[in-house]
Amino acid sequence: MRVSMIGAGYVGLVSSACFADFGHHVTCIDKDARRIAALNNGELPIYEPGLADMVAADLRQGRLEFTADAARVGEADVVFLAVGTPSRRGDGHADLSHIFAAVREIAPLLSATAIVVTKSTVPVGTGDEIARMLREERPDAEIAVASNPEFMREGAAVYDFKHPDRILIGSDDLRARTILAEIYRPLYLNAAPMLYVSRRTAELIKYAANAFLAAKISLINEIADLCECVGADVQDVARGIGLDNRIGGKFLHPGPGFGGSCLPKDALALIKTAHEHGTRLRIVETIAAVNEERKRAMARKVVAALDGSVRGKTVAVLGLAFKPNTDDTRDSPAIPLIKELQDLGADVRAYDPAGMEQAKSQLPEVTYCGGAYAAAEGAEALVIATEWEPFRALDLARLKSVMARPVIVDLRNIYRVEEMCRAGFRYVAVGRAGVA
Repeated sequence: MRVSMIGAGYVGLVSSACFADFGHHVTCIDKDARRIAALNNGELPIYEPGLADMVAADLRQGRLEFTADAARVGEADVVFLAVGTPSRRGDGHADLSHIFAAVREIAPLLSATAIVVTKSTVPVGTGDEIARMLREERPDAEIAVASNPEFMREGAAVYDFKHPDRILIGSDDLRARTILAEIYRPLYLNAAPMLYVSRRTAELIKYAANAFLAAKISLINEIADLCECVGADVQDVARGIGLDNRIGGKFLHPGPGFGGSCLPKDALALIKTAHEHGTRLRIVETIAAVNEERKRAMARKVVAALDGSVRGKTVAVLGLAFKPNTDDTRDSPAIPLIKELQDLGADVRAYDPAGMEQAKSQLPEVTYCGGAYAAAEGAEALVIATEWEPFRALDLARLKSVMARPVIVDLRNIYRVEEMCRAGFRYVAVGRAGVA
């Protein structure tokens, strides 16, 4: 089947490569000519494990191509829209200008029987507006519009695409359902359930899923605060409730708050959608507020660990991406943490295996280092902000020898308290008793 993907960003690039790997012929279209040229040379704009090798193989075998020529959509049976829908500056609504601009551009170019599918995260009713635009532009065509949200985790996107919990197809059009089922047919052996719903329902499911995950993160973070007050261990609490099948253990990892390109902006967009329709989502509003406060509160942990002041002191921060195995620093908790430390007078040195280039425009005054031990050189405290695997097996003796003071603030709880005690560190974790 011939597939066009509009947008060579995170969602579009991963989806294009995976569809091509299924055996479909995929044309990925993006207006950024420089990005297209780089992709055709095998240079990816994002870091995602396994993606570069897949793109290279699909390019070599002729199943995947990148182009800036929007007219190529005329060859496609199915056209996926995977352009960005960031929070609109000023009011928090999802900015749909890019997706509507893409629809206006491709409308006269589509085949008369094309299926147009939104893979971008869009507010309820966006598919209706796209369908209206296409009917207006192509009244004699039989173009169907469907919703097929993605549920990929950054850092595990290729695996998630090929091993989905479910495939969500939002359309009441039988032809669209049939063709989309055929596109995903290679996943049949994985027994991924195909869930057919209305277009508006599919759009809402994506937002509701992200809001629920955000709620789990915020809940365990607040429980972690309580654990510190009462002398309980949040790791054990998380395991204890996660073993309940009604709850599950995923997203019950305490830390500095959720970030990335999805959960923060989607929670805000869902709140705005509810307001537009005359209702309120008080739980989601609280989740968003709690998360923002959480990020700012993490700097206070560092201040407390350094006896009440960081002014004139060097603090090392390991991790800038919002999670491991990605270079994405969008809404990363590490960013407000570092800004707050700088505002309080700290000199910050930082290292991240993949996210430093992304962070430089947001944090120009940080000293960027070539490794964890280089960042820790002369530091009076080291903060673990992202749980990259290399940070989980640091040589503690070497670390202690290069630091000015043996103080570690572990915002991801990747070390054992007893281990830090034996190594002679003052260890501050989240929701657990530390080492004084």
